[in-house]
Amino acid sequence: MPGLVCRKKRLAESSMCFTDSVQQETTTHTKSNPFSTSQITDEFLSPILPGLPDDVAKYCLALVPRSNFPAMGGVCKRWRSFIQSKEFITVRKLSGMLEEWLYVLTMDSEGKGSCWEVLDCLGQKHREVPPMPGPVKAGFGVVVLNGKLLVMAGYSMKDGTGHASADVYQYDSCLNGWSKVTNMNVARYDFACAEVNGMVYAVGGYGTEGESLSSAEVYNPDDNKWTLIDSLRRPRWGCFACGFEGKLYVMGGRSSFTIGNSKCVDVYNPERHSWCEMKNGCVMVTAHAVLGKQLFCMEWKNQRKLTIFNAEDNTWKMVPIPVTGSLRIGFRFGILDGKLLLFSLEEGPGYHTLLYDPNASPGSEWQTSRIKPSGLCLCSVTIKA
Repeated sequence: MPGLVCRKKRLAESSMCFTDSVQQETTTHTKSNPFSTSQITDEFLSPILPGLPDDVAKYCLALVPRSNFPAMGGVCKRWRSFIQSKEFITVRKLSGMLEEWLYVLTMDSEGKGSCWEVLDCLGQKHREVPPMPGPVKAGFGVVVLNGKLLVMAGYSMKDGTGHASADVYQYDSCLNGWSKVTNMNVARYDFACAEVNGMVYAVGGYGTEGESLSSAEVYNPDDNKWTLIDSLRRPRWGCFACGFEGKLYVMGGRSSFTIGNSKCVDVYNPERHSWCEMKNGCVMVTAHAVLGKQLFCMEWKNQRKLTIFNAEDNTWKMVPIPVTGSLRIGFRFGILDGKLLLFSLEEGPGYHTLLYDPNASPGSEWQTSRIKPSGLCLCSVTIKA
């Protein structure tokens, strides 16, 4: 055991040494001439850190603070490839170094522009996120997968005409950059999407001609490919999705087979490649978030209560929100440090960021939080890396 402690200490010291030199190495690397094919091949075959086995070197890289990742990615292609991999997140997790940041898409006070900002558990702002590529869109979907953010499809205007999109862009939270990934099979907007077992699902929505869709597809990041799966039993739009116990749940929104908003829950089992139905869903949801094995919803008709779904027994309960005032003032949700954040959609007296702790003792679940986006919260995601 003492030897193990000493080894970890030496690894930590090694990581600190190369962290201090990352910026210098990056500058040297970028000023050098472009690599030839043979040089690139040699670079991928060379050790990650000279003098250390690759498994030890990977552990050293994993100990570096997250803010240094973009500089590390500029050192060499071998480092960049590792930082972009799922293995990097796994090693970070095993070493206890995962950092949890909240990415909030905010709109400015005039409602003319939006940008992503990054907050930590103390409400401190971190890096500037480059603007999202592609045209400005609405009705798009966002999903976090392996430390990366996927922004999918949506609706954009061009020359006064609206267009449904199949574009998918990926934001790498480690390297702080965007890239294009494979398009979806079906252009859509106002659809449901969620991650389940390392795969991303997109379901329903509106299509290119404004038609309601029943189609569904799944994205596999390992081969960068979208594949159509069995469709819903009915077209569905304005809905949302979440993953529980390895299954995809689709609820809310409207269906062409129902009058008004649908209470039906469509459940997809990836192992059986089939859909089934539940009857006790949530309708007209304006915000939702998954925390543990619970789904938190805000319904349009009741903006002063949380509606909570427990996936273990398929039951719902309501929890009052400790604010007063107009019911028209709603919230957007965020998840950070195992707690639910409620961002008010309107500035005003008594409307702070609220925090709900589902594990707190009865009577102390609600608190106020210092975490506050600089503009109106359009949506938020939590990324651990």
